[in-house]
Formats: sequence, structure tokens, C-alpha cells
Amino acid sequence: MKTLYVSDLDGTLLRSDEHTSEYTNQKLNELTEKGMLFSYATARSLITARKATVGLDAKIPLIVYNGSFIIDNATGELMLSNFFDEDIKDTLRDLLAHDIYPLVYSYKDSVERFSFIPEKCSRGLADFLNSRKGDPRTHIVSSEEELFDGDIFYMTCIDEEEKLKPFYEKYKEKYHCIFARDIYSNEQWLEFLPVTASKANAIKQLKEYLGCDRVVAFGDGKNDISMFEIADECYAVENAAPELKSLATGIIGSNNKDSVVKWLEDEFNKKS
Repeated sequence: MKTLYVSDLDGTLLRSDEHTSEYTNQKLNELTEKGMLFSYATARSLITARKATVGLDAKIPLIVYNGSFIIDNATGELMLSNFFDEDIKDTLRDLLAHDIYPLVYSYKDSVERFSFIPEKCSRGLADFLNSRKGDPRTHIVSSEEELFDGDIFYMTCIDEEEKLKPFYEKYKEKYHCIFARDIYSNEQWLEFLPVTASKANAIKQLKEYLGCDRVVAFGDGKNDISMFEIADECYAVENAAPELKSLATGIIGSNNKDSVVKWLEDEFNKKS
């Protein structure tokens, strides 16, 4: 029986310094080399996920942008992709009309980029962009119309909760919307993804692609609930949200104790 093991990154596989430890990298490289089928699922892009997991060189599929893409870690090639339909542009116009300026992620001519108008950025969005200085995807624009250019696959707004919540309520049935505070900055985020894009859907697609029979998942946040709901077994780290712990098969140690990879080691050794 083939099992696919999938872990969230931030707060789960990553330590609180936003990186995987040398121990986790080494053991995951070894386990996957021996045949364990492992992937991580994250809201991060491939670029920021790789920065956080330097040393994890395993040839594994990566679920990024909350399931918008599955990417081959070895080649960087897209294995699966989800883009918005044209109606996302009406939603973007609605946000702009209410003085909400998102970071708009798109592909144009096979190049990924995120577009924004610097003078329109909220404080939270400006802080986020400052943490991404030097990112090759940076695409500064000077007009609202330029935000619509390319094939859009993801939008994120960082602003005041009371300003964003009405738009979460308005669009949560139309898109895959995530309304939550960032675990590092505590800023309020509202993320828009295609309705087909989610960690859970990407895991199901990857399970089928790899011919697996079971899924075992690891997570820490409320945005991991859908992933837990489709897993055969699911484990919450000690620092996880209570809502996630209530759904878990079991509770393991915290993200700062390499708990996911230690569980995987034990599991592999049992079956060896």
C-alpha cells in the first residue's frame, strides 16, 4: 500500500526562524531517497519556499501557492496549474474601487511576477514587500490598469480587518478565499485563489498522479483543516490551533523540535 506524506511548511515543518533545520533536511533527503513519497504544501511561492528549505534537495513534488501549482522540486517545472477565469478582473475592480490594492500574481510570457502600485500599498503590504526586496518576480506598475495584465492565479490583500472582512464574506463562495492573520507579522490577510486551488485538491491530484492509496498529513493552522479532512491520518504539531487539534489523529511535538521528520523516521523504521 503506497502512502503519500504531506506537511504544511510554516509553523509545521519550518521552525520559528522560518527555516527547516539541518536535521530535517538531512533526514527528509535520506527518507525520500529510500522511497518515501513526501511533499510539502504551502501558501508560499516556489522561490520563498526554497529559501526556507535550503538543504532539502530531495526530488519531490511541491504544492505551492495553497495548491495553485504542483512543481517538480528537481526541475522547477509545473506539473499542475490553476489560473483564474476572466471574472477575477471584475473582482479586482471591486477591490480597487474600495481603496483596497492587492498584490497581483500572474504569469506573462511564461514569466511569474507580482504586480503592485507602490504609493497605494497599505502599511502591512509595504512591510511585506520590504521583506521581499530583490525578488526577481517584483513588478512595479504605475496604473491600476497594469495590474490586470497577464494570467492571474493569486491575489493577496494586507490591510485592516474591518476593511477586508466584507470582501471575504462577499467572495468566499465564489473563490477559495483565506481570511487570516499572518503567524509572523500578525497582519490581516485576505487571499484569493481559484476555487479549484486548495491544498486538499492538490493533494488529491498528487495522490492520483503518484498512484497512492493513502494520505498522511501534518499541519498547524486553520487553513490546514481541508487538508486534514481528506487525509487518512492527520497529525497536528503541539503549537497547532485548537480547531486543527480537534480533527487530528494525534498530536506530535512542536515545529521547533523537528517533530514531523522524527515521526516520519519512526514510521519508516516500523515498516523496514
